[in-house]
Amino acid sequence: MTENHSTEDSGLQESFLSHLFELRDRIIKAGLAVIVVFACLVYWAPDIFHLFAQPLLNALPAGGKMIVTDVTGSFFVPMKVTMLAAFMIALPVVMYQLWAFIAPGLYMHERKLILPLVVSSYTLFIVGMAFAYFLVFPTVFKFMASYNAPLGAEMSTDIDNYLSFAMTSFLAFGITFEVPVVVVVLVRMGMVTLAKLKEIRPYVIVGAFIIAAVVTPPDVLSQLLLAIPMIVLYEIGLLAARLYAPKDKEDQTSSASDSSI
Repeated sequence: MTENHSTEDSGLQESFLSHLFELRDRIIKAGLAVIVVFACLVYWAPDIFHLFAQPLLNALPAGGKMIVTDVTGSFFVPMKVTMLAAFMIALPVVMYQLWAFIAPGLYMHERKLILPLVVSSYTLFIVGMAFAYFLVFPTVFKFMASYNAPLGAEMSTDIDNYLSFAMTSFLAFGITFEVPVVVVVLVRMGMVTLAKLKEIRPYVIVGAFIIAAVVTPPDVLSQLLLAIPMIVLYEIGLLAARLYAPKDKEDQTSSASDSSI
């Protein structure tokens, strides 16, 4: 009896260690993918940062420039932006390594569901970042610049502060555009019904404006540019969830009786 217990314990320990080693290897491969892409892009780090800062540069008045208040800012800020670009480019590889690690423990129907979710999550996150870069940034920066002229203030932004603002905005809009995926997963896993999600729609609308007020700059325009897409995406998620919603027991029973007839 004791030998059986010791054999089971040793088997569990070996299984745990093998999974731990596999996780380490997957993390190393994902990290190497990011590093390789970063190494390929690092030569163009100043150009990448210039492209990254273009929405703000376009909103600056004639002769306006960005400034550096930190001694090492002119080096590390472009490196951080380049690393961000490298991570987004290598993200499919990172997701694949995550998928390869968890796939053996999933059922076949779960595997079929995860791959579309991963692809759609990555696509929607990129779309959210693009929405912030091409629409939100130019609109907000021009709106803010219009307030400087009456004050006689010169608009000069530190590159580190701009990086912090842009990263927060990218994260906020990227996560916001994941709302349809979250809705589909909740309905598909049976954690909440589609009818319940429709019922709480007014609370979602209020919550969208609260979240927008917390994560965006303190101006109404940027809050609207985040809250309105969040509400629209919630409605899109409700429409998409109809395709993935599990059938009710009554529907299953009726379909079974029809097939028997």
